[in-house]
Amino acid sequence: MKILILGATGRVGTEITRLALADQHDVKVLVRQPEMLAMNRDQVTVVQGNVLNRTDLSEAMHNVDIVISALNTDKNDTLSRSAPLIIQEMYEQGLQRFIMVGTAGILNSRTERELYRFQSRESKRRSTTAAEDHLGAYRSLKESGLKWTIVCPTALINGGSEGNYRVEKDYLPENGKRISVGDTAAFTYSLLDLEKYIHVRVGIAY
Repeated sequence: MKILILGATGRVGTEITRLALADQHDVKVLVRQPEMLAMNRDQVTVVQGNVLNRTDLSEAMHNVDIVISALNTDKNDTLSRSAPLIIQEMYEQGLQRFIMVGTAGILNSRTERELYRFQSRESKRRSTTAAEDHLGAYRSLKESGLKWTIVCPTALINGGSEGNYRVEKDYLPENGKRISVGDTAAFTYSLLDLEKYIHVRVGIAY
């Protein structure tokens, strides 16, 4: 399979890239700083560029089968600003499958059903900036018609895959407090071969 990975220099993106390479997929990455890649650049096709640039996206998406985004949020609303550009370019290139690593904040609240978790008393974070950026991307995907899935981890801790995580559609598993980078990457990567979670946000936690 030919896979484009966005955010390949981040914690989760790095692990997803390693998993794809281990299975001998044809991996392409779009990165602003290729020197930040944690793997040998000879193993991947590197496109240096920015997700906010349609020309860069067009080059990166050429001749791939699926797009996985592990982009991090920032204070410039990169996720919500890039999502419409990514969606439009996927249309142009005839691509359908898009898997994104999001945040548990955009899952539904269990206690206040009309709210997202980050808007409810379930959230312990004072700042909502990151969740709002993820929410903008989610809303764009909902209207896109693509076959999208958003993996929504709770507090990310460093560590490999333990394999005993729980997942739930649209909600964080009850009493879920944390999830490792390794297990978040492993579950995200497993979605390459799953149709079960199309058009769904998936909460993941121990």
